[in-house]
Amino acid sequence: MQIPTLETNRLIIRAHSKDDFSALKAMWADPEVVKFISGIPSTEGQSWMRLMTYLGHWQLLGYGYWAIIEKETNSYVGDIGIADFKRAISPSISGTPETGWVLSKEAQGKGYALEALTAVLKWADKNLSHPNTVCIITKENERSNLLAEKCGYKKSVETVFNDKPVVIFTRPKPIL
Repeated sequence: MQIPTLETNRLIIRAHSKDDFSALKAMWADPEVVKFISGIPSTEGQSWMRLMTYLGHWQLLGYGYWAIIEKETNSYVGDIGIADFKRAISPSISGTPETGWVLSKEAQGKGYALEALTAVLKWADKNLSHPNTVCIITKENERSNLLAEKCGYKKSVETVFNDKPVVIFTRPKPIL
């Protein structure tokens, strides 16, 4: 499967490559970056499996995660995409495309997440047949909660995932 490349004013959103691994590994090992995701920095092996999972989604489902590249510096600054992680969460979201994003500490606060998520949702609206997408965000992650709402997500249910209170947001696919 050919993974599409998306482009915004400041970003290139493209397929991951082996060359991204060092930066991906460093980002996911940063306690500040994972604070609201798992709270636990990833090991090298976990980061490698994450990279494989990102690429595997594209092959199996026709959607997945992209690397976020800052145009000005040609630097890897994060991950964004759509997945089905088969999460053990109630209510179940299995089978519903789940959006997610993570930015390196240096890339945060620049508006990159909004820019990248807008591009990904535009792609999803044109290419996915599912009537909606979801995202799961810890209640304390105020910036991601606000980003989800800016992009059309609405709080659908509060629940617990990995022993943390989270909100499942749902975004209906707009009628094109």
